[in-house]
Amino acid sequence: MWLVLALNLALLGALLAVGVEAHSLGVLAAVVDYLADAAAIGVSLVAIRLASLPPTVERPTGYPKATTWAALVNAGWLLVLSVLVIVAAERRLVAGTHEVHGLPVLVVSGVAAVVMLVGALILGGDEDHDDDEGGNLNMRAVLLDTVADSLAAGAVAVVGAVILATSGNYWLDPAVALLVSGVIAFHALRLVGKVLVELRSGGASAT
Repeated sequence: MWLVLALNLALLGALLAVGVEAHSLGVLAAVVDYLADAAAIGVSLVAIRLASLPPTVERPTGYPKATTWAALVNAGWLLVLSVLVIVAAERRLVAGTHEVHGLPVLVVSGVAAVVMLVGALILGGDEDHDDDEGGNLNMRAVLLDTVADSLAAGAVAVVGAVILATSGNYWLDPAVALLVSGVIAFHALRLVGKVLVELRSGGASAT
């Protein structure tokens, strides 16, 4: 997760500059998403540290649910973020979309898609070796964020290519942001449900 955190932070500056310059809602949504991911990974790393602490007199059971709560925070934050992007995309579609510069959108989003795909593959390997259910859910939440980043960046790159090739169709930028965010919100909601079931089954008080 440290590597994925570094990848997120490395991409933020380039995405922000291109998003503002190219007037791309898809790229700017990715900036907010990557900021949220960085915060989520930070929460996950703290939770993993807490879960590994030995029992104490005050906490005889330790923190067995720390990673599960982290998964809930991560999935919930991703759900909220997706809804905000959906609202912004709908407003832009209704009000009309300004000119979007296709070339920088294509380049930076293509690079981001490849980088996040590499991060997802690394996290997928780590998830396979995690035997703890709470840790597995936490890793799955971070993995979902990373896969979503890769898919979203890929979709935005395709839109950038279409805009570049046609010198128009600017409405595709908020449209793809709306579509991708809807899919991400659906999967984030499902993950929230799984985490809540896990917390109920083990007792939410055992944090």
